[in-house]
Amino acid sequence: MKPNYQYPLEPDWSTADMVAVTTFYSLVEDAYEKGVDRDNFLAAYRAFKQVVPDQMTEKRLGREFEQVSGYSLYHVVKAARAGAGQRIRLGGVRHD
Repeated sequence: MKPNYQYPLEPDWSTADMVAVTTFYSLVEDAYEKGVDRDNFLAAYRAFKQVVPDQMTEKRLGREFEQVSGYSLYHVVKAARAGAGQRIRLGGVRHD
């Protein structure tokens, strides 16, 4: 993880929306750093999609998150959807 970066958030989101999105971002980081439970990750992704339902905004936030963190939302979501195992771990591979 790159030190001291801010998650990309929208100023018009409610506190609950920000919590849902930051929880999702945190699980993306964990998927790279130590692994996460697949079901928990997919539940957090569903909550994220309640806040960010359109694909264009999701892609923009994903690019912004990857620029500041080095971690790809897309790759973790793809692994979670394709994975048969209970844990997701991207092996520390960063997409800088």
